[in-house]
Amino acid sequence: MHLDHDHHHGPAALSADARRPDGSRRALRIGLGGPVGSGKTATVAALCRVLRDELSLAVVTNDIYTREDAEFLLREAVLPPERIAAVETGACPHTAIRDDISANLEAVEDLEDEVGPLDLILVESGGDNLTATFSKGLVDAQIFVIDVAGGDDIPRKGGPGVTTADLLVVNKTDLAPYVGSDLARMAADAKAQRAELPVVFQSLRGQAGVADVAAWVRERLAAWAV
Repeated sequence: MHLDHDHHHGPAALSADARRPDGSRRALRIGLGGPVGSGKTATVAALCRVLRDELSLAVVTNDIYTREDAEFLLREAVLPPERIAAVETGACPHTAIRDDISANLEAVEDLEDEVGPLDLILVESGGDNLTATFSKGLVDAQIFVIDVAGGDDIPRKGGPGVTTADLLVVNKTDLAPYVGSDLARMAADAKAQRAELPVVFQSLRGQAGVADVAAWVRERLAAWAV
């Protein structure tokens, strides 16, 4: 529904390994986290459909014991199979994106080596709670996805995912009338928790779809390419 732009809030500092051995900039890595069922995989799929003709991109998914999210993306044919990698974490999802990032880091580096050069790699976390955040050693920016069916008090409850993610996405706004969620209240609470950090209200069933999130990704890429 809207994207609160803050042109004074610049991109995160570059990682020490921001360049490839040949001196060129490596792919921008953006992590997507959020609770189970919030719409992370659907958002990743929609981003792939919108961006795949203009960017060279790939995806890493995380599940605890399965490859279900990767298999969904493969069934939807959002990218060629060689551009989708799956990590089975075998533990709580936040472990593999924050505490021991080795499997994910290997996956993103393998994708860059095997199908690169890439402009963008999306790293989708397994479903987790409001404390899920990505290690800065793994991603350069992070998106946190919540949905209105989870309750309109989620932004007010805060937690690191809601308060510190580079972009907060409030998904499934089309369900708000059916679950009793107040979008204006969610917007006000998100603003109170996040100050000038941007928030997108999104329905993938609506005409705009993932457009605002894709625009934010393009802005990050423009800054990354400098």
